[in-house]
This record gives sequence, C-alpha cells and structure tokens, in this order.
Amino acid sequence: MTGTRRNYVIGATFLTVFAGLAIGQSVIERAAAAQAKSAVQAPYFEVDPTWPKPVPDKHWLYGNVIGVGVDTKDHVYIIHRGAATLDRKELYAAQNPPMSECCFAAPPVMVFDGPTGNFVTAWGGPGQGYEWPDSNHGITPDSKGNVFIGGNGGNDGQILKFTQDGKFVKQFGFAYAGAGSNDTFAFKQVAKISLDEKANEAYVADGYGNKRVAVIDMDSGKIKRYWGAYGNKPDDTNMGRYNPDAPLIQQFRNPVHCAEPSNDGFVYVCDRVNDRIQVFTKEGKFVKEQRIKPKTLGDGAVWDIAFSKDAQQKYIYLADGSNEKVYVMDRQSLEILTSFGDGSRQPGGFYAVHSIATDSKGNIYTTETYEGKRLQKFVYKGLRPVTKMDQGIVFPTGR
Repeated sequence: MTGTRRNYVIGATFLTVFAGLAIGQSVIERAAAAQAKSAVQAPYFEVDPTWPKPVPDKHWLYGNVIGVGVDTKDHVYIIHRGAATLDRKELYAAQNPPMSECCFAAPPVMVFDGPTGNFVTAWGGPGQGYEWPDSNHGITPDSKGNVFIGGNGGNDGQILKFTQDGKFVKQFGFAYAGAGSNDTFAFKQVAKISLDEKANEAYVADGYGNKRVAVIDMDSGKIKRYWGAYGNKPDDTNMGRYNPDAPLIQQFRNPVHCAEPSNDGFVYVCDRVNDRIQVFTKEGKFVKEQRIKPKTLGDGAVWDIAFSKDAQQKYIYLADGSNEKVYVMDRQSLEILTSFGDGSRQPGGFYAVHSIATDSKGNIYTTETYEGKRLQKFVYKGLRPVTKMDQGIVFPTGR
C-alpha cells in the first residue's frame, strides 16, 4: 500500500471513529435531556435563618407554638401557650418582685409580616364575654378579617372567633361542655379549624377529646354534619394504643389533628397517631387513605397539612413532629416525593414540628411545640428534579 493510500485509510478511520463518537455523544445528551425532562420534580425550599426579625424592646418569649395561619395580606399568625410552658428561669422579670430584666411570656397571638419578618401586633388571653381556652390550639385567619381559635385543654369545648387585631366576635360551644363525638351543642378539645369560605363552612378537627370531623357554619357556629374514620358514625370507645402490625381500626384515634378542605371538593384528615391521612368528600364520604411512616409510635407521624398555592393544589406539605420532617407529597397519588428537615435546634431543623401553613408566594411556615417553641420560614425556590428522598436540613445555598 502506498503512503498516500495508507494515509487516506487512516484518515477515513479516524473520521469514522470521530463521527461515531459524535453520534454517541448526541444520543447520550438526548437521553440525558429526556431523562431530566421526565424526572420527578417537586417544590424545593430553603430555610430563612433571619426570619422572623426580633420583636424590639419587649423581652418576650414564646411557649409551645401550637398553631400558624396566613391571611390574605401574607401576615403570619401564631398562637402559643406562654407562661404555662416556659421555665421559671425564663420568666424572672415576671416574678414578684422581679428577679431580673428578662423575660416575660409574649401575648398568646403574635402576628408577623411574611415578606419582611417584621412584628405587626400581639393580643389574646382571657377577657370579657368569652372563655379563653385552658390550652389554646390552632389559629386560622379568614379573608374577612377574622381568626378562629380552638383549644385542647381538658375543659375546652369552645371555638373562639376574633377580628385579626384581637376584638372578640363570637364563641361557638362552651367550656366544661363534656360533649361527645355525636353531640351537636359543643365540641371537645378542638385541634384546628380550617375554612371553606365559598361555602361559608369551617371544618373542625374535633379531635383531642372527640374523634370526628365536624362541619360548622362560619357565622353561627351551628354543626351541620360530622363523621368519623371511613365516614363511619364516630365511636368514643377507647381503642387502646396504636399497633402498626394490627388491622387498621375503623375509627379515628385521638387526636384528629387537622381536616383540610381542598379547592376541588375533598377533605384531607390528619389521623395523627394512626399514621394515616384519610380523604373524604365534603359530605363525609370516604375516598381513600395513605399510611405515612406506619412504624411511628407515640405521637404519630401525621400532624398537619398545608397545600401548595397553585390553583390545582398539586402538592401536600405534611408536618411530622415525631420524625422531624416536612414531606412534600403529590396530592392526587398521596405519594411522598421528597422531604426536608431533621431533629435540630438550628435553623432548618425541628423539635416537634407541629403546624404548617403557606403564603401567597408558596413559602412555608412551621411552628414547633414542646421544647421547640419556634416559628420558621422556608422560602419557595421553585420546582427542581428530586435527587434525594430525604434532603435533611435545607440551609441556603445561594442558588
């Protein structure tokens, strides 16, 4: 073979190899692009460690922060249990005589501006014309300038309605009522009130003493309908401790911790210590259920639910104060897509994450009970492909 012909063959071979490599690379890139396009995506969040801002010149401390809600102005409301859940050393300034300059229990209701974290106002506690709960629990603002408050103390059978600046409006039910799960004159240790304003109805997780969802008229407080697990008539029989290996019981256990109506006509109920979400129509017909971390004992895994702010409410955000996570779930399939959080007292971690809410921008707010005593904001960063089922603490990355 002549040198010219040999060079031609070698050159043609290299061209063939390079062309093959180029084609192969193109195939790989197309496959990667298709895979990325088809990958599961979920909302991604990062904690804002600077939110909320300190309340100036008050020396105020929170007790167990037991509820959170967001109004139409993106004001964030929390309710906490104050002095009853603070250590005596935290309240030296409140002693008689004062033992130091710090500190005092903050008023039960605190309001912050969502975008800035600035303190707005504070109010709450016993007053004329109403029975303040022995143990307040849950706070829900409406679009008309009101908030609804429950209570899970031993004598709490009432729901309170205030204006958003703390003026008393109405009391539904009454303390010391002793109501059962099939009574319609009062409640028993309400965990949370959630709203369907188009229907002028509120869904009551009547769930620390009773074992039901009760639906009331938002103006009169009249109980219009109620139901137990699987849409059954509620039964107050003590079901004993939860056993993850036993057949699923046909009633809720205490507490029934949330009952969240969706835009498309369903109600998502937190059957907390049974480790399950049950879904119903708004008339109480059972639709489906999903068990969440079913080996979780004690306080259970299903503490509170908030929906994403898109019109379809595509995602559920589920607070789990036992496993110290917030799960991001597909609302239709009830599949967990990813989660964030871990047990920690640092920003982004949790100690008994109890309540959860979203604002108009899709940001998440959480509160912590027991020794957590904290309010946190998690900033919505858009949809991202899911690369980890458990993201851990989502500290800011700058992306």
